[in-house]
Amino acid sequence: MSLDKKDRELLIRLQDNARSPISQLASEVNLSDTPCLRRIKKLENTGVISGYHGAINPKKVGLNVLVYAFVRLSQNSVNAANAFEEQVEKLSYVLECGVISGSYDYLLKIVATDLESYEHFVKYKLGSIDCIANIESTIVLKQAFSKKQLPL
Repeated sequence: MSLDKKDRELLIRLQDNARSPISQLASEVNLSDTPCLRRIKKLENTGVISGYHGAINPKKVGLNVLVYAFVRLSQNSVNAANAFEEQVEKLSYVLECGVISGSYDYLLKIVATDLESYEHFVKYKLGSIDCIANIESTIVLKQAFSKKQLPL
């Protein structure tokens, strides 16, 4: 889908506050309410807008540890990759899973309440997935910043 200037302006504002009233958004991008709503619906229907989410501070809900885990599979096959992805998606502490290049196959973004709970998670949840050959964890000591908005 080709995005024009008005679409980009709407997306920037929605990334900043997805709860803005249509009348406010329309005014900010110099549209009337109906065309503004029509554009937003089009962005939703084409998948440009994939959803609306509440931003939650992990530490405020007891998730004090952020870990990036590099995972190598025991075999390089479609079946192993599918099995891994299917099982890891069910693990609630795993926020993101990306296929990567290099000496590892996957990069996982994981949260946990503390180091002890992360150790338990690795031993009894992630480590129990049969097709994993190796897991290397990198603990984030301090999250300097985390941007939510895409550079449009």
